[in-house]
Amino acid sequence: MRSRGGHLFWVEQEAGASRLFGWADAALRYAPEHELEPGARNGGGTFNLGADEVFYVAAGRVWKLPFATLEPVALTPEFGTAVDPQPSPDGSRVVFVHHIEGGDVLAAADAAGERWPQIWAQGADFYMQPAWSPDGNHIAWVEGDQPNIPWDGGRLMLARVGPQGPVEVRRVAGGRRTPVFQPLFSPDGRSLFWIENPEGAELDRLVRLDLESGQTTVWVEDAMLLEPAWNQAQRVMSFGPGGALFLRENREGRATLWRLAGGAPEEVALPQGAAWISSLSGDAHGLAALASGPNLGERVVVYDGEKWITRAYGWPAGLDSGGVEPEVVSFQPQGEGGAKVYGLYYPPASGEELPPAVVSVRSGSIYQRTLSFNPQAQLFAANGYGYLDLDYHGSTGYGRSYRESRSGQWGTVDVADAVAAARFLAESGRADGRRLAILGGNNGGDTVPMTLALHPGVYRAGVSLYGSPQNYKVYSGEDHGPKKSETVEDYYSEALEFLRRELG
Repeated sequence: MRSRGGHLFWVEQEAGASRLFGWADAALRYAPEHELEPGARNGGGTFNLGADEVFYVAAGRVWKLPFATLEPVALTPEFGTAVDPQPSPDGSRVVFVHHIEGGDVLAAADAAGERWPQIWAQGADFYMQPAWSPDGNHIAWVEGDQPNIPWDGGRLMLARVGPQGPVEVRRVAGGRRTPVFQPLFSPDGRSLFWIENPEGAELDRLVRLDLESGQTTVWVEDAMLLEPAWNQAQRVMSFGPGGALFLRENREGRATLWRLAGGAPEEVALPQGAAWISSLSGDAHGLAALASGPNLGERVVVYDGEKWITRAYGWPAGLDSGGVEPEVVSFQPQGEGGAKVYGLYYPPASGEELPPAVVSVRSGSIYQRTLSFNPQAQLFAANGYGYLDLDYHGSTGYGRSYRESRSGQWGTVDVADAVAAARFLAESGRADGRRLAILGGNNGGDTVPMTLALHPGVYRAGVSLYGSPQNYKVYSGEDHGPKKSETVEDYYSEALEFLRRELG
């Protein structure tokens, strides 16, 4: 989702396809013949806005769609895959991450589509988050090398841009054990901001580089700011109304939005019913974001400096309300003196005192459950089940030590935490310890059978929605997970029917 100069664009899913939508006076679907398919790594970064056009990725190519004609123009050939096209301020060039034969480069194309793209940076194993300075004279990006992944460590690079591309390239932040995230130039072009988790530090900080003096200052520290950069173009900060910098902090899965404008940080209230926001994007016209809450389906919202306005809804009215409110919980693994385990517990809507309950072990080795809208949790709660979304050791959102605690212990720590979760539900009186089930997909789909096999009797039933054997091809770029005729929602519906039989 992107906002610029009063234009607002976002992506919607239509029958499993990603389509581009925009708002001027009313919502309009753009480039209807194109399904957005970035294809590089884990996706993301499907489009960006120029002054008078939108640049997007479809069929592995970068396209330009002028607002005046709405006729797509291909800017790159059918070769590899592209992601996160970033137009230069003067509209003459577009920089993007190009992925081919298992590797990345940072490339640039002529915005008229008349010349072959050029490689602007190569040699690193991954490239992410390219950003232009407002005058087009500088460009910044994040890069890194294997075996690191972006949240382990990386380099923030800054270069002056000449007629043929980057010159005077230098590293300004980051390192092997210091991840960096989202370089962002100030509107006046005097500053470069980024978020980092310095080596040895438990929490994150927001840093500013003065491009004239070369001095760096810390604007915010000891806060949970970083996201695990699974995808391209993830954003937790943006400049917005009044020229202020808006920054999202993560407090145990609940978002806090700060306005930074030279003085003390000022908290900005979220839209009514929202507890989580993401994809911040804005300028002087407004700050756009995706907002949701336990009883608020994801929606596109814009903050004009005084109030929030909703521009698009991800869920039909009524289908995202009337659910239960989750409880943030933590508990100690039995017999261990280590860090607590965290999660979100959704009580049954029936109000039953000792209900059957489901422990959900999420997919992905690095992630966090937040207080965003969770239709699966609400489905089980509405049908009389307690539902614990487990953030086992290795999850983000609780500091470096917790995030790195699963390293080398995959299949051990997550299983131990799943056992601890069952004991917590039973001993705290939140659920009937004789009617517990464990459920998960992808990596969580592997944790399920391991927990049942190594700790018989802890859970009465288990559901592996889709284990990683179906997904091992993800890194080769081939299809994985549910087929087009199946959806994750189908899996959860089948799981509910199975647990009705097994748990009663």
